[in-house]
Amino acid sequence: MFRRLIGGVGLATAITLATAVAALAEGPVGAPVTIGFSMPLTGGLAVNGTSGLLAMQIWAEDANKKGGLLGRPVKLVYYDDQTNPSLVPGIYTKLLDVDKVDLVVSAYGTNVTAPALPVVMQHNKTFMGLFAMDVNEEFRYPKYFSMLPVGPDPRAAISEGFFEIIMANKDRLALKTIALAVDDGEATRNTADGARVNLKKAGLNVVYDKTYPPTTTDFSPIIRAIQASNPDIVYIASYPPDSVGLIRAIHEIGLNTKICCGTMTGPQSTSIKTSLGPMLNGIITFDFWLPAPTLRFPGVMEFLQRYQEQATGKGVDPLGYYLAPWAYADLQVLGEAVEQTKSLDQDKIADYIRTHPFKTVIGDVEFGEKGEWKKARLMTVQFQNIASTSVDDFRDGKGEVVLWPDQYKAGEPILPYSAVTH
Repeated sequence: MFRRLIGGVGLATAITLATAVAALAEGPVGAPVTIGFSMPLTGGLAVNGTSGLLAMQIWAEDANKKGGLLGRPVKLVYYDDQTNPSLVPGIYTKLLDVDKVDLVVSAYGTNVTAPALPVVMQHNKTFMGLFAMDVNEEFRYPKYFSMLPVGPDPRAAISEGFFEIIMANKDRLALKTIALAVDDGEATRNTADGARVNLKKAGLNVVYDKTYPPTTTDFSPIIRAIQASNPDIVYIASYPPDSVGLIRAIHEIGLNTKICCGTMTGPQSTSIKTSLGPMLNGIITFDFWLPAPTLRFPGVMEFLQRYQEQATGKGVDPLGYYLAPWAYADLQVLGEAVEQTKSLDQDKIADYIRTHPFKTVIGDVEFGEKGEWKKARLMTVQFQNIASTSVDDFRDGKGEVVLWPDQYKAGEPILPYSAVTH
């Protein structure tokens, strides 16, 4: 009988061990590691925010397939900030004080990241910013890190290529004057500050420089006022909703200028590209990544294939080139720091991010002063030869020609702007 009892215990132990091994094989166990954030899922920035959320969800799926973080499953906790900066402090207070998330990252965009930073600082948390333009300039918070390839001088860097193209064509096109129209939001004010530094270096005379409220819907008066100043160059710092309105007003009224349009945010997104189509032709602005051969970093095309499969029918950016890889990389960095430090200690995580390079789907990332990238990696592009509003006109980077820097250059600018067929 004693032997039978021992045998029964042995069998029970074997079954328990087998069950445990099977559970481990199925995935991570225990209380989840929670990552909290707001995201503009409605409002003016939803065109990109929804894309960023899908990319983050794919990262969480991938992380859990690989064992989660610290052997525990990953769970995303997020709320729609409605592209409303006034809602953001309350959301992050709830995430940290009520939901008690383990980690926090930012929403997409400067205007809804900046209001979160003071709350995160009060809670002494590491904070990853996603496409947030120089929000740490004032605070110099040592636990902030920016997923935006603008380098140590962000404000000037984003328009550097635009002004390089101006300088290269200054004598040929007799470029002397410039007009600036700036959305009165934090991101666009910051980029315009940098543009004013760059235009002085280029020796240009300012004939128009005004801001407009982010709530503006009728852009015709702005375009008419710019045209009345008769500038050689038009520089516009705008967010997605106003970029669309401005481009439509330019198309309807006609804009007689030689180079346009600076640092417009919005035309990089597929849904805006397909809404404007040929109206984009001739516009010079920035971009951060395109699926060009020199920018196909390890893993990025495989990620985009999965993203595009999941994006089908969900009403999000169908190609995902603008934000999706960056949102995925944002969590790659944070996840690696947690795994390598084997900790959720915020000081250890921040120290690791500050002192280590990362290999991500958008290439090598290394952080420097203020948590910005150590080196900038920007592109200046011109929309060219767009014939329709089909997604296929923009697939694989078609429709956007990289003009700067030389290492990614794929063509020459078509100038003057007023001669381009829209």
